[in-house]
Amino acid sequence: MDQVYDHDDDEEEEELSHIVEIYDFPAEFKMEDLLKLFQCYQKRGFDIKWIDDNQVLGIFSSPIAAREALRSKHPLMKLRPLSKSSAALKAKARSCSDDLLPAKERPQTSAALARKLVIGALGVKSNLTKEQREAEKRKLQEAREQKRLAARQREDAWEGK
Repeated sequence: MDQVYDHDDDEEEEELSHIVEIYDFPAEFKMEDLLKLFQCYQKRGFDIKWIDDNQVLGIFSSPIAAREALRSKHPLMKLRPLSKSSAALKAKARSCSDDLLPAKERPQTSAALARKLVIGALGVKSNLTKEQREAEKRKLQEAREQKRLAARQREDAWEGK
């Protein structure tokens, strides 16, 4: 009998290839314990989504990082790609796919808003020069533009543009 090739399944597997099922770990494990075991991925981006007491989804920053984690040996737990998980787990992952986007580093922050709020609340005058204020405004504007561009690219990718 010929095997039916479903292109949509391949696209879906590719889309979720940054996710690894982590299971069969001790029931007393807490979030901190799991994060500690995967601490080498923290700087690159790693997050956990709990499924039940001894099953979580490890969300990596990229499929490469996920494959790297799958190759490592963990005596206290088992790992497998989401594509090899149960149909129920895959369905659950698809239902919350917005929460399962690749983990990424926290964006850079600015103290400009906090400074403005504190100065306004205290009624004191800012000690920043006009050039420093302009530089902060430019930096914030650039960050907004980057965020808009990333959102537009993500939307275009989903629409196939």
